[in-house]
Amino acid sequence: MTPRLVATDLDGTIVGADEVITDRTVAALKSLEALGVPVVFVTGRPARWMADVARRTGHTGVAVCANGALLYDLHREQVLEHFPISVEVGLDVARRLRKALPDIAFAVETLDGFAHEESYLARWDVGQAREVADIERIYGQPAVKLLARHEAMGSDALLAAAREVAGDLVQMTHSSMSGLLEISAAGVSKATTLARVCAGRGIEAADVVAFGDMPNDLPMLAWAGLSYGVAGGHPEVLAAADRIVPGPESDGVAIELERLFAL
Repeated sequence: MTPRLVATDLDGTIVGADEVITDRTVAALKSLEALGVPVVFVTGRPARWMADVARRTGHTGVAVCANGALLYDLHREQVLEHFPISVEVGLDVARRLRKALPDIAFAVETLDGFAHEESYLARWDVGQAREVADIERIYGQPAVKLLARHEAMGSDALLAAAREVAGDLVQMTHSSMSGLLEISAAGVSKATTLARVCAGRGIEAADVVAFGDMPNDLPMLAWAGLSYGVAGGHPEVLAAADRIVPGPESDGVAIELERLFAL
């Protein structure tokens, strides 16, 4: 059966290292919209990183941001729903992680922006933090994402260690190999919020095709009826996906959408 909804990750899936969504991919996405097939971007990005995507793709539909913690309207460029980590739970998790991993550093993403500890070496948003201070100070309101960075550990090892000490309190994942952990509220993932979007449209998981490349995509790929990993992606994703497509520089997702929907 032809899928009724397309869910796709952005970075590493349809956005390449040049941070561009290709013309061929944009054309495929717009063709789906013209056919009445919704396209939902399901990303680890915060909402404040979505303006360029909205402009590039025509300000249509909704996006699941921050690994499921935000539902974002691309037309009006505003948050529709959010599912944050409470201050109490977030600080408890941070304290547990710091006790186990003393060299860990934290940042928080809230509806008001990004803040981080001085020891947190940001790779993105450099110099754009609303505040730089200890976690006890910057975590003063519910956070859509708690970020933890360890300069001496890879992301897989960091994730495993973090789950040992606090994995029962929150949802933990990662989307890069640079020692960065992404933490959401318990029970919140790309899959849970995508499922909310689909339920509102009367679409079941079996009717969804999903594309992704990193561990934060695993819940979504497991939930969707048809899943695609991206060549060069994380080994766990490649093992879990039903099929594999080439990377964004080769228009892998666009080529497969053209095939699936006879575009």
